[in-house]
This record gives sequence, C-alpha cells and structure tokens, in this order.
Amino acid sequence: MTRPQTIQIFLPDGSPTSIKEAEITNRLMKAILFPRNKTEEVAKRSLVHYTGIYFLFGLDNDGIKPLVYIGEGEVCFDRIKEHNKNKDFWTHCIIVATKTDEYTKTDGKFLEYFSLKIAKEKGRFKIENSTGSKEPSISESKKHDLLDNFETIKVLLATLGYPLFESNAKKRTNQNDDFFIHFKGLTAKGSYIDEGFIVYKGSEARKNQAASFRNTQIVLREKLIKDKILEVKTNSIVFLQDYIFPSPSAASDMVKANSSNGWIEWKDKDGKTLDELKRQ
Repeated sequence: MTRPQTIQIFLPDGSPTSIKEAEITNRLMKAILFPRNKTEEVAKRSLVHYTGIYFLFGLDNDGIKPLVYIGEGEVCFDRIKEHNKNKDFWTHCIIVATKTDEYTKTDGKFLEYFSLKIAKEKGRFKIENSTGSKEPSISESKKHDLLDNFETIKVLLATLGYPLFESNAKKRTNQNDDFFIHFKGLTAKGSYIDEGFIVYKGSEARKNQAASFRNTQIVLREKLIKDKILEVKTNSIVFLQDYIFPSPSAASDMVKANSSNGWIEWKDKDGKTLDELKRQ
C-alpha cells in the first residue's frame, strides 16, 4: 500500500536538469542523479564514492523501451568511470548508498541481484545486463533490512523520473479506470495514467493499415512486433505485453491503424469518452 512521504531534493549547482540528490527525510539512503556530461562534477560529491548500487539509463537502438544497466560497487564512482569509457548507451546515472557509507560489498551484491530480479518482472525497461547476478548468502535479518531499503530505492528512482520498479497494474485503482475501443470486431483495453495511455496485454489491433496511418506509427508498429510486444495473428495484431503510449491518440492510432482522436475513441463501459470523463 502506498502512503504519503516527504522527499527532499537538493540541487548542488542550482540547475533542475543537472545533478540532483534525493532522500526520504526519515530514511538512511540517499540517491544522486547526474547526466553523463556531469561525471567530472559529480565526483566532488562524497556519496558517489560510497559502497552501493547504481543504475545507468539510456535508450536502445530501437528506442522502444528505455534501457538500464544495474550494477554495484564498493566505490561506485570507480565503476561509473569504467562505464563512461566503455558503454555508449547511457545518458544518466543514479547512485544509491547510505548517508553514512554503511553498506558492505555483500549488501550491494544483494541489492543488485534483487533489483535485476524485480526490474525483469516489471518489464518497463530493457535490461542491458540481463544475465544478472546470483543471490549472495546473507542472514535472514539482513535480507529483510535490505528488502526494506529496496522499497526506499524504488520510491527514489520513480521520483527522479525512472519508475523502473513500478507495476503498470498498480496505476489502476479499479475497473472504472478501464477504457475500450471496439472496432471491426476487435477489442482493446487501456487506462489513462500518469505517464500517458497504457494499452493492456491481450488487446487487439487492426492488422490492415489505413492510408491515414502515419509513417512514424508504421515504424513504431514494426519495432513493437520485432521486440515481441505485438504479435501478428491471422486477422489481427495482439498486444503480448502492456505498453505505454505518450498520449491517448497515439494508443488509438496503433489500435485502429489509422489517424484518430484518442480522446473520443477510448470509451468506458458505459460509452462515455475519455474526453467527457477526464477533460470536462
């Protein structure tokens, strides 16, 4: 269950697009986010030299899903310097450690293992180091402490703009959040959420493309099929995974394979449009 929390964000150089330090005020951990071009500047922050876990964020070549590399380090910044030389994809990094540098190497290994496990389960990001790591041997009490720490890491990452561990299903409070498109015997279901419009697994889309179907959407559809998010069937295209589109219209375009107004196309179970319910 989610609960109200106070998160403090500090901007060391005053810029909202540069280095950010975030912490839940009554918790032990702190996260520091920095763009890759600020690697030299962030080295001055003591936290990046602590033992902890780190996340490199960027896009893969297809751009279908954001990409993440999850790692750990006794001195996290030493690992980041290596990745700065050897990995091209990432644009931003988040390092998470305790404010008093209390994590051990084994603690970092466990958080890396568990973070990879949950990130795979949620499927919101493509994982660059998907082979993962083995669960280290730790005491039962320490494991539960670290699992509690993970809940804080989850909140901090989402607050900083990277909902790596958030479940799409949690965005729905009840069935009244569901919207539908019924078109040419096909049905698609989705919801209007914080990040755009999500079309749910099992939804059907029109196979044949209309002349008004834009080139950008055609390219996206081909990429989604290649990435096994969509699957071509005999009479339709089916969503194999939940997928978040930037807008209701982008979602309805993909479902109807034409140019459409998603605010009118998506309707609830009573036939009321998204426009009627969300923009009045």
